[in-house]
Amino acid sequence: MQRKLPIVSIVLLAFMAGGIIKEQLVTSANAETTGFSKTLPLDELRAFTETFTVIKNSYVEPVEDKKLLESAIRGMLSGLDPHSAYLDSKDLNQLREGTSGEFGGLGIEVGMEDGFVKVISPIDDTPAAAAGIEAGDLIIRLNDTPVKGMSLGDAVKIMRGKVGTDILLTIVREGAEKPLKITIKRAVIQVTAVRARKLDPGYGYLRVAQFQVNTGKKIRDEIDKLKEENDGQLKGLVLDLRNNPGGVLTAAVSVSDAFIKKGLIVYTEGRSEDSQQKFNASPTDIINGAPIVVLVNGGSASASEIVAGALQDHGRAVIMGSETFGKGSVQTVLPMKNEAALKLTTARYYTPNGHSIQARGIIPDIKLKNIRVTQVKPEFEAITERNLSGHLENEKDAEEKDSTSNLATRDFALYEALNLLKAVTILSNKNGH
Repeated sequence: MQRKLPIVSIVLLAFMAGGIIKEQLVTSANAETTGFSKTLPLDELRAFTETFTVIKNSYVEPVEDKKLLESAIRGMLSGLDPHSAYLDSKDLNQLREGTSGEFGGLGIEVGMEDGFVKVISPIDDTPAAAAGIEAGDLIIRLNDTPVKGMSLGDAVKIMRGKVGTDILLTIVREGAEKPLKITIKRAVIQVTAVRARKLDPGYGYLRVAQFQVNTGKKIRDEIDKLKEENDGQLKGLVLDLRNNPGGVLTAAVSVSDAFIKKGLIVYTEGRSEDSQQKFNASPTDIINGAPIVVLVNGGSASASEIVAGALQDHGRAVIMGSETFGKGSVQTVLPMKNEAALKLTTARYYTPNGHSIQARGIIPDIKLKNIRVTQVKPEFEAITERNLSGHLENEKDAEEKDSTSNLATRDFALYEALNLLKAVTILSNKNGH
């Protein structure tokens, strides 16, 4: 048994690496063993080699060494936290597809919780969103296969499947009396990371569904278009980060920087020197100080929380909605020499005021329940001046059309955000600002 220890030690050390990234991927691995403790846990290594030998000799079916060692590596990573993982070449390609904006599947961002797959958020305009999947749903079965005991990577592989085929998800949802069964047809997922439109004259809506490499540039382009539609300037902006699962760290920094003129945006802290990073704003505000309301909910995670936290700490925006997901850690993807990679949690990130988001989330300035309102038609219309025969006409020839007349029934949170922006503008005008 003693003769196997050096071999196992080499295997263990070969899959441990350090470093941190600014983007979501790095291009080379650093598999140096610098900084490791000189004292190896020999008892644990003996237990490992003994377990390996027993499995090889006594398991009911023959098992390849490669499979056993890869499973051991996966176990090392999955035992650390829900976000660290071993990525084989297929997993790594899927991660690249997710950050580039097009891939096949259902359209949900997921994690693990208590052995089940938890929906962090559905992605806009995807089969999952259309089927009614919600942030916080727990997936307990994929078709007839229980999820309990399955790795996140294996669950994702089943959900991705062949484009055009159906999958049956069994879901436990808070507030539901019994599990829900939802059938979804797989499709090619094309993520539109940024969308924008005019809500009312002078008021814009900016939806960021995911933080991809080029999201910072896209939001600037969309803001320019909104300005053109509104005589060159905006009175206010609603930034919608609901059900945004996050993405690339530098994209979150770029989006925050678009609205903050100076100071710290976010900083990270970890064990290695490379993980100590600070990101500061440049002296530009693309909407010239116009008020902002940021909409968030339980599906707003990671990079979304960086943006919301930075704008909140700088007093640059009002955060409205419900408490966010609470993912305050940074994952570094470290490619290995065998075309696989380690996705490793290497740092925590903090808001400008030093608040950790991890397992806490962003607390909104104004809390909103997830409710829907319906329009109630009165039994009879009240009589006003305009209903009287021979009434005088108003000096205005035409009545301005209200473009948000049904907004409250379609999206109550957005309706409230717009009203808040209008109130701020009215007060500012009355005070002469």
